[in-house]
Amino acid sequence: MLGRNAENLCHITVSGLLNAVLTHLHPSYLSAPPTGSAGRPFLFYSQVHRTFWSKTDTFAVWAQPLPTMEFAELIKTTKVDHVVLSRPGLPSVKGTLCITSHHLLLSSQPGGNEEQGQIELWLLIRNVDAIEKSVQNLSWYQSARTNGSPPETRLANASGTITLKCKDLKILQLEIPGMEECLNIASSIEALSSVESVMMTYPFFYRPQNMKLEDGWGLHRLEEFYQQIAADVMLRSSQPLVGPNRKRCQKDELLLHAVLAGGDRGFVLETRSAQAAKQARMLGGGTEHRSAYPGWKRFHRPLERGRPLQESFIKLVEACNDPSHSMDRWLSKLEASKWLYHVKEALSTACLVAQCMDREEACVLVHGAEGTDTTLLVTALAQVILDPNCRTLTGFQGLLEREWIQAGHPFCLRCAHSAYSHVRLKHEAPTFLLFLDCVWQLGRQFPLSLEFNEGFLLALFEHSYASPYGTFLCNNEKERKLCEVKEKTHSLWPWLNSKGEEFLNLLYAHNPLVIWPSVEPQSLLLWQGLFLRWVRSSHHLDDAWGEIQKIMKSTQED
Repeated sequence: MLGRNAENLCHITVSGLLNAVLTHLHPSYLSAPPTGSAGRPFLFYSQVHRTFWSKTDTFAVWAQPLPTMEFAELIKTTKVDHVVLSRPGLPSVKGTLCITSHHLLLSSQPGGNEEQGQIELWLLIRNVDAIEKSVQNLSWYQSARTNGSPPETRLANASGTITLKCKDLKILQLEIPGMEECLNIASSIEALSSVESVMMTYPFFYRPQNMKLEDGWGLHRLEEFYQQIAADVMLRSSQPLVGPNRKRCQKDELLLHAVLAGGDRGFVLETRSAQAAKQARMLGGGTEHRSAYPGWKRFHRPLERGRPLQESFIKLVEACNDPSHSMDRWLSKLEASKWLYHVKEALSTACLVAQCMDREEACVLVHGAEGTDTTLLVTALAQVILDPNCRTLTGFQGLLEREWIQAGHPFCLRCAHSAYSHVRLKHEAPTFLLFLDCVWQLGRQFPLSLEFNEGFLLALFEHSYASPYGTFLCNNEKERKLCEVKEKTHSLWPWLNSKGEEFLNLLYAHNPLVIWPSVEPQSLLLWQGLFLRWVRSSHHLDDAWGEIQKIMKSTQED
């Protein structure tokens, strides 16, 4: 597993919500030097027993104390009256805007008869991806001369508009009276949304009622899957560290040979192109020697990751937010984004893995470079296709735990920014969002086979980018251990499970069979519930689902 540069982490306490009365910070630490891995971690998936076994690396850690600071230093203005909130498809609301250490709140102005204002906006500041500022009603005045000095020119009656573009793709506009207040609010939001320290984020302070810190963290224990490997297995790993000198690892060869004991055959699915794998060899990586791994056949199914995938996401969101396009222009921009192409490639690759296991009865090893992006995408999708347990609400949560969270997908790096950010992107990539989109495609093609609904997938998307829970914090288990995430934050799973029917598919019927999706262009659709939900109203669809729920309930009662 690749190391990363040292990070400064601070632990703070907060008293008061609206006025953000802050105490001093308690210094903590976390740092990890850039290190290399001598081997590669494996995970095995058994189609027969659905069992897993994993092996992880170890790496060095050092500690570095941090200076204290206060959130109050980042908040220049805590409260502004007469702010107008505008949202697409909803009427404007006028009220009082407050900034706390982690939230932006707007309470509508109360009416007569001592009515209290209503909270119209409760936005986690970590959800803000980009801020844009503009000035209205700009006028000037000059002060009188004093002792022969030249007159001073000042702004008068100026107001400003702040546009907040969020990581969950919604866009909010705040019209703020007073230029100084507008700039202070924008500066405060920018500073609070870009705090890098993990332990200064909201999950370390969020304490919901009727929930204990330990709830949920033991729901999906990986140890339950440490069982003896059965006949046909799926493995995932990082790339072998062959290097330009074509080094070999005897333990690695023996391990893969043991998997094929009994004359079985296996396939190595490489998620990089042959050219990319060859170039990686010059940097210390590479692919398996054919002669050293008898019985294993390698083939390449390159999948985009990193910046190309992020740019595809950005282009798609830009197209969805522009209502001026004609139908031809819209379809052209949709195709140019290549997002549905990425969905198609991910699903077809996962189907290929599932076919090797289900129909060829062969073992499959999936890997790319680090084994924490496209590798996880393919193995997780293949299990949803193969395993009916992974299509249940609880089973899908367990799949996310072992194939994404505990497998080391770097959520902190990949989800640092969404589709609106103006900063130079480095490590961002919507790999997890691509996985959720593929699962949505499966649910649309097999509406009775998934126990959870679209709302559940939308909630996972939102919480992967900004969440009051600690489930998607950090980049790997090592960082979560050092930050004491499981001891100091709440798990997302109990909250999701407490929602009852809100996240359940009422049409669900257990399907023990493998589900084979179609990847033809006419079979893959844009996920409108995510990409267009803030652009146009979905009340007609909501009404339709409401009627379906009534019918299902009445049928069950009968």
